[in-house]
Amino acid sequence: MKIYKFAPAWATISITLLLSSPTYTQKLSDPEVANVAVVANQIDIAYAKIAKEKSKNADILQFAQTMENDHKAVIDQAVALVKKLNVMPSHSDMSKKLLADAEETKKMLNGKSGDDFNKAYIDNEVSYHKVVIDAVQNKLIPDAENPELKNLLEQVLTTLKTHLEHAEMVQKSLHS
Repeated sequence: MKIYKFAPAWATISITLLLSSPTYTQKLSDPEVANVAVVANQIDIAYAKIAKEKSKNADILQFAQTMENDHKAVIDQAVALVKKLNVMPSHSDMSKKLLADAEETKKMLNGKSGDDFNKAYIDNEVSYHKVVIDAVQNKLIPDAENPELKNLLEQVLTTLKTHLEHAEMVQKSLHS
């Protein structure tokens, strides 16, 4: 099991267990893969909105705006692709678990303020991006059958890795 530095242990453990449990080792259909991708992006947009409401830190605000813009663009691409392919995204146990875990994280973030909030937000972003990168690389791309969906996920993976680098840079500045 991977535990990431600065990660809220309960969140990382929960998502890591999610991805390694027998329920989630079963192959996802393309509609389920598409839905997990959209849900993961919606979750990070929700975290960004909380940051924009609660933080006064310029680095956090800039990062949150980037997350909101980039993840909305990914959702728009995914929606356009599923319309083109005439596929209806479908919830899976994985997407339902991601949504449930996100509610807990949002409660945690909303319970913090000031520097404690900024650190909790960016720590969560680092942890979340590491877990989502792992899921995209090791679950969603391998499970995707449609070449266009697979290609979109590979493009998203590059963006997620850039987000992680940015988050780690902000995290380092807040924890130094």
